[in-house]
Amino acid sequence: MTYNLPENKQLILFDGVCNLCNSSVQYVIKHDKHNRFMFTALQSEVGQQIIKDFNIETSKIDSILLYSSSKNLTHKSTAALKIASQLGFPRNLMSIFLIIPAFIRNWVYDYIAKNRYKWYGKREACMIPTPELKNKFI
Repeated sequence: MTYNLPENKQLILFDGVCNLCNSSVQYVIKHDKHNRFMFTALQSEVGQQIIKDFNIETSKIDSILLYSSSKNLTHKSTAALKIASQLGFPRNLMSIFLIIPAFIRNWVYDYIAKNRYKWYGKREACMIPTPELKNKFI
């Protein structure tokens, strides 16, 4: 179970055809001042391998995943809030919402995820990183 992830990095897996998800990735890249994150689409070879290795049922978890080199995988609102917690002030204040039970946070997350294509649109193909950003993607 190796995904070519450097030890000090975390891997964000996202829906590569979702406009909201792609915008979120661009936001994280812009605010990741300590270069903590790398990215891959859920549809990529690495994304599909992680889904298989962690036995993720994609019909139930259609969301952002956060994988760390310690082989820990989080998803949905927990992943989003853990990512925000590492993006510096004021975004890191979002981590206060981790005190809310996950089933409540995930209800809100799932509602947005369910409607994301309708509200934000969908691409025909996964995002292709620019040459400057290529080293941030697996």
